[in-house]
Amino acid sequence: MSNTLRIATFNIHKGMTSFNARMVLHEQREMIRKLQADIVFLQEVQGEHARHEPLFRGLQHEFLADSIWSSHAYGKNAVYPAGHHGNALLSKYPISKWENEDISAHATEKRGMLHCEMAVPGWDQPLHCVCTHLGLFGRWREQQILALRERIETLVPPHAPLIIAGDFNDWRMHASRILCEKLQLKEVFENQRGKPARSFPSVFPMLRLDRIYIRGFHVQQAQVYGGTAYAKISDHAALSAVLTRL
Repeated sequence: MSNTLRIATFNIHKGMTSFNARMVLHEQREMIRKLQADIVFLQEVQGEHARHEPLFRGLQHEFLADSIWSSHAYGKNAVYPAGHHGNALLSKYPISKWENEDISAHATEKRGMLHCEMAVPGWDQPLHCVCTHLGLFGRWREQQILALRERIETLVPPHAPLIIAGDFNDWRMHASRILCEKLQLKEVFENQRGKPARSFPSVFPMLRLDRIYIRGFHVQQAQVYGGTAYAKISDHAALSAVLTRL
């Protein structure tokens, strides 16, 4: 039995470079593999897109999971004539249950949170993982954070291990006040370095948009993957953390 988890979160920008210049899904897969994460939280994952059919067929999260992450789930959020995109979770542990909840605050911006329960060998409780991507406007994010809080309070036992990760679009850092004070979560970079990580834009990260919130874990290590090399494959930096269950 292992009490240590390696996790990562990454907004893959639909498998495209900044400004949608070209498809970089193969490069993203290689980068994600190098993170050696047990669980990967992904945002802006393309399900289907007619224009990209000549470049890539099938669901992007299945391509990224390949033979490394045997269990995965995809939550379809934004649907349009050419296809759809949403959030995804890749896991080396069996996903025993999952649900994608629509938390859209406005019809023009579809958002969701993908909640998975995972059976980690030797653990006495399921691991709860929530992957989310919040809205661009503050008043919409407030509604979505409250929906997230309500889901956790309703469906996650207080002593169950919990990880919430994704793109919070929360440059004013209001999310931590609710998630940390009301749900007793801690953000891994804030725990290690005093503030959430700078993750956007990836070429020279300035805004603290991407987060990893945890409950029931100790943070061993947290790392940001940004800079020129990573800017070639997404406009967001990837984040990773090594966690030990308490």
